[in-house]
This record gives sequence, structure tokens and C-alpha cells, in this order.
Amino acid sequence: MYKKLALFSFFVAVSLMAESEIDTLKTQLQEQQTTTQLLLKKVNDLEKKDAQKDKESLESAFLQNTSASFSQNAYLPDIALILNMSAVGRDVSNTPYEAFAIPGFIDAGDAELPFNKDRGFNLNYAEVAMHSVVDPYFEVYSIFHLKRTEFEIGEAYVLTTSLPEGLRIKAGKFKSSFGRINKKHQHAWNFDEQPIIYKALFGPDAISDAGIQLQWVAPTDTYTMVGVEAMQGTNERSFGDMEANNLYIAYVKSSLDITDDLSVLGGVSLAHGKTATKEQSNVYGVDLTLREQLGSYSALIWQSEFLQRNKGTGEKQSGLYTEVVYQYNKNYSGGVRYEKITKNQTDLSAYSGIDTDNLQKYTAMLQYKPFAFSRLRLEYSYDATKIIDGQRTDINTVMLSLNIAAGAHGAHAY
Repeated sequence: MYKKLALFSFFVAVSLMAESEIDTLKTQLQEQQTTTQLLLKKVNDLEKKDAQKDKESLESAFLQNTSASFSQNAYLPDIALILNMSAVGRDVSNTPYEAFAIPGFIDAGDAELPFNKDRGFNLNYAEVAMHSVVDPYFEVYSIFHLKRTEFEIGEAYVLTTSLPEGLRIKAGKFKSSFGRINKKHQHAWNFDEQPIIYKALFGPDAISDAGIQLQWVAPTDTYTMVGVEAMQGTNERSFGDMEANNLYIAYVKSSLDITDDLSVLGGVSLAHGKTATKEQSNVYGVDLTLREQLGSYSALIWQSEFLQRNKGTGEKQSGLYTEVVYQYNKNYSGGVRYEKITKNQTDLSAYSGIDTDNLQKYTAMLQYKPFAFSRLRLEYSYDATKIIDGQRTDINTVMLSLNIAAGAHGAHAY
């Protein structure tokens, strides 16, 4: 009897334990199901939030790319400020200097003198330059000059970016690509004073006018560019017929590498227009630049340019400059320049009794650039090209100039 009771108790205990274990497993399974449901809910919530963020990002990107009013930052132009100033020592006082003449080219008192005009201190100009990408097809550039109390639009033009076959169009007001330095601004010159032949034929702003330009770069290993321009022709020194646009320009430029370190850049240019008296005026230009790279920051540059103007009346006038600049390193450089009026076949009767031959000029400079956007330049020149107060006058000038570039100002073309 005792054995039967013990065996029965054992089976009851086993049954109770089995039922208890099953209940425990059921409870754990329910807890796991609840936890899984909570996790699934969190995953769904997070996926919804991520999808909403993606949608908002896409909408924001769309709005930024389709309307400037929704994202001004994406459409702000690059802005740069250029300050150019000088201290000048000259052995001619300011008043007679302002009335100088260059025989056959500039009559007494007709010269424009925006740069380094005064013996003493000069704030030559403050330049504000802006650039922006408009869309996949156009870029826009504008350059404003503040000279003393004058404000002028130096350049303002649009430039195409997506034309096929190496073509590019520029339209607006711009500096012509005639010659070597015509398109460069004063602060990008190797010397602070403009070459005499440029000053005589074009004035300080050179050929800068409203018009349109078409350039084509040939699909060859050697760089070759052909350009044509139609401009208004307001430059009074060589053109100036204001009844209609009168100036047409064409040029070919090419460069090649002679060795790994020596490169050559050259070009020929023609400007054809009419003077204010309806005379034909043609200006021809030839330029050549050689650059020998001596090291990472060291180079020797020889640059020369010859210009000749022929008028319909039979006048022929020409001149040249040639300069050598040695860049010692990224901070220091120096150079010399020689200039000469080589031909002056025009009416010189107003200068009877005055020596009008051997109109030439010599310049030397030393330059220090503590950084890429600041420059100090010391320059000496001996100028034998001018008539002052009815006499041939040789002028000695010592000049210290400071140029500062602040903001997003791109590198100038070589």
C-alpha cells in the first residue's frame, strides 16, 4: 500500500512540475512576443521618420536648385576687394606733369592719369570684383572701380560655359584680348606703370568697351586659340567714331612647351576701326613671351610686344616694350623693362625746334610678396618720352606701391 501511495505522489508531482514549466514557457513566450511587437513598432516609427527626412531633404534640394529665394547662400557671388596705392617721388611737380605731351600721340593736357598721378601719395583705386555661376550655361563677371570721387563699371559681362567644339562667347563690357597685356588689370602688370606704346595708342584703360567676343580653341595638342570681337569703339585715342559700332578685332594665340621647363606663348592681333573724323585706323600687334621654370617657385620670364598704328591719312606710328622678370622664389622677384617709340610718321609741326626722336624709357623694379594676396613693389624709371612746358624733359621717378587683394579673387591668366 505504501509503495502505491509513493508512486502516485511521484506521478502527481511530475505532472504538477510539467504544468508549471509549461506555464513558465508560455509566460516567457508572451513576454517575448510583446517585446518583439514593441521593437517592430520602434522600427516602423524610425523608418517613417527616416522617410520623412529623406523627403524633406529632397524637397529642400529641389527648392535650392530651382529658386534662389529659397536658398540665398547657394547663389551668393564670389566677391573680392582690390586696393592699390603708391608713394611717388618725381623730379617734376604735379601741375606741369599733368600737362605733359608725347609728340604725335598725346597733346599737352590730354593725358588721362588714373594711376600714380601725384608726386606724394596716391590711392589709385579700390576695385570690387564679383563672379557667380548663373546656371549650367552662363557665368557672370563684374568689376567696379572707385577712383577718387569717381565710380565706374570696369567690366560687366556674361560668359558661356557649355558651347560645343571649343567655342566660347563673351558679351557685355569687357577688356579686349587684343595683344598680350590689354586684358590685364593694372594690379596684374609686372610693372606699375603702363607701357608707353599702350598709353600712347589706347590710354590707361586700353581697349575696354561694350561688345561681343567669340573664341575657338582648336582640338590639338598644341594650344591654339582664334578670337574675333565686335566692339563699340569708344576709345578716342585710336578710334572714336560714335555714330555706330566701329571697332572689329581679330587675333590668333598659341603656346607650346619647348622642354619640360621652357614654354613659349605668342600671338598676332589686329584692331580695325574709325576715328572720330571718320578716318580708317588699324592697329597691329605682335607679342611673344618665354617662361623658363627654374624651380617650384623660381622662374625667368621674358615678355615683349610690338604695336603699330596705320591711319587712312598715311600716318604710321609704332613702338615696343621688352621686359625680363626674374622670380627668385614665391616672395621675391625683380625685373627690368625697355620701351621705345620706333616710328612716328605724323604731323610734328607743333613741336618745331624740339627733339622728337629717341623717345624711350627705362624701368627697374624689386618686388616682395609676403603672401599671395599682398604685394610691395619698389620701382625706378627714367622717362625720355615727354614734352613739358614746350621742352623735352627727362623724368626720374621712384615709386613704392602696395597692392592688397581680399576675398575670393581668382588667379590672373598667365
